[in-house]
Amino acid sequence: MKFSLWLLLTGLLCLLGPHLSAEDVSDPWEGMNRKVYAFNTKADNLLLKPVAKAYKKVLPSPIQVGISNFFSNFGYPIVVVNQFLQGKGKKGLADTGRFLVNTTLGIGGLFDPATGMGLTEHNESFSQTFGRWGIASGPYLVLPFWGASTVRGGAGALGDVFAHPMRYIVTSDPLLYGLTGTNLLNKRAELLDLESFLLGDKYIFLKDAYLQREEFLINDGEVDDPFADDDF
Repeated sequence: MKFSLWLLLTGLLCLLGPHLSAEDVSDPWEGMNRKVYAFNTKADNLLLKPVAKAYKKVLPSPIQVGISNFFSNFGYPIVVVNQFLQGKGKKGLADTGRFLVNTTLGIGGLFDPATGMGLTEHNESFSQTFGRWGIASGPYLVLPFWGASTVRGGAGALGDVFAHPMRYIVTSDPLLYGLTGTNLLNKRAELLDLESFLLGDKYIFLKDAYLQREEFLINDGEVDDPFADDDF
């Protein structure tokens, strides 16, 4: 049922028209978005952020890197699928090789020998695929517990969730919830050092950063990277 709803939403997105640049994305729901942003910020400050700080303080850096590598590799088939959906056959094959190398020689993805072998890591998602197909982003949208997105980005995120191998490999619900929670916590810990870069109206800053980064990824770096001159 959920997958059918995702297909329906994807079909509706196809009717939105041509792809728009980051500068053209509107924010007609700003009032609602700001309320959701405020809710997300409070929830983060009360729960996730303190736990992420403790996580980062307690775990040695090599272990944190291993955990990041593991979850990045676990979800890497999503990158492979979207490479092929975008017609990038050579990159799709190379990313398949990267996944196999890190899964085997990298001991389940804890280590990243593939990079040393010249198999570069890529970032592809269903949202980027929709963008490459010419589907418009739709209005800017802040999702509860998720954050910055667009209508297209929200549909793409659902696609990423449905396609994640963890949903099909991990059959134990407690283990699935545990892995999902650890992945979320690890990602939040990785963002702690970036908070000092949030300047001015944080809502506007995060919106612009998200839209520019999304456009950069969709175009495979053929537009200016908004973070190219930053240290992070």
